[in-house]
Amino acid sequence: MGKGFLIDTNAVIDFTMRSLPIKGQQFMAEVLDGQPTISVIVEIELLGFPAVDVVIAEFVKRTTVLQLDQAVVRQTILLRQKQRIKLPDAIIAATAMVHNLTLITRNAKDFLKIKGLKTVNPHEV
Repeated sequence: MGKGFLIDTNAVIDFTMRSLPIKGQQFMAEVLDGQPTISVIVEIELLGFPAVDVVIAEFVKRTTVLQLDQAVVRQTILLRQKQRIKLPDAIIAATAMVHNLTLITRNAKDFLKIKGLKTVNPHEV
């Protein structure tokens, strides 16, 4: 089931800390049983702390990390030109859009104004 989804940083953290409701935890487990996919920005956010949790580091090792290519750069620029959005969020949204993936995020409201972006909040499944 992991195919078709791009996982945001907060969803990874919520899952590993077991702070999701039961249905959200089950949903994320199914996604992770497939081929979990993250953006390079999520990789940086997850591993960018001085002391990285072993569970998080192992998670990143077994995921597909989508890199920042020209298509994602162009889509990020378009998003930033059209609305106020933080650069990391714009890159994550652009990555999901370019690769036709649904973004799994707790902060779905941050992405509501982006036309064409599909989101799912694991706290609300």
